[in-house]
Amino acid sequence: MKLLKYTFALLACAILTNCSTDNDDNEENLSGQSGDLILKFDNSVGDQDFIFGTTYSKSNSETFQLSNLKYIISNVRVTDNEGNTFYYPEEDNVFIVSESNGNNAGEIYVTLNDVDAANYTQITFGIGIDQDRFALGADGQGAFLELASDEGMMWSWASGYKFVRIDGTFSTPSVTDEPLNVHMGSVGTSLDNYKEVTLNFPNTVLVREDSSPEVHIVADISKVFDGVTTANFADGYDQVHTDATETPIIATNIQSMFEVHHIHND
Repeated sequence: MKLLKYTFALLACAILTNCSTDNDDNEENLSGQSGDLILKFDNSVGDQDFIFGTTYSKSNSETFQLSNLKYIISNVRVTDNEGNTFYYPEEDNVFIVSESNGNNAGEIYVTLNDVDAANYTQITFGIGIDQDRFALGADGQGAFLELASDEGMMWSWASGYKFVRIDGTFSTPSVTDEPLNVHMGSVGTSLDNYKEVTLNFPNTVLVREDSSPEVHIVADISKVFDGVTTANFADGYDQVHTDATETPIIATNIQSMFEVHHIHND
């Protein structure tokens, strides 16, 4: 009987050991692997798709329609389920999201190549250009300086970048189709309007060598004017450029306009 019990114990131990070994073998080893991560920006106004030339209403009786919409994102990084953060290479980590470059569905793609393979749960990115990058001087901006200039995203090098460019017209009960121009950015080192956004993913983003997951990010343009602070055109927010009072309000509003709508894991 003792022998039978001893044999049974050895058998149970062997089974447990094999199970443990199998579990270890089945764990993914992602070391040294990388893949692409696609950020898909989709501009909206509330629950409506954004379309150039469409008239949209604000929270008051004012309306607007746009002919130009673009913004800069930079310093993109993603954090995995173990708390590790992958920073996209600094020299390439700045992009212009322009509505005019969208596909038929109005989606603008930003592809991050060679991202470390991992299970990601969160993304952080900046809106505009941070002071450290600006401090590198004109020569330190690389090819992005020419791109930003060609895209109309600069005032001048001394003044700096336009982080967001919104052009169109607006109407109020007293005026119709007046010019609307919101060009928000930092003004050199004297006025820093750079902001960062951190968004949690609704489900895990699986970056692998053989798949390119897509993160669908919706940007609600209505929050530029109806965000943390209401910015009425009649109060001077029809022309926003380098004003030390208006630009920080717009910058904070824009910080609130992004959310991750859904994830596609291929």
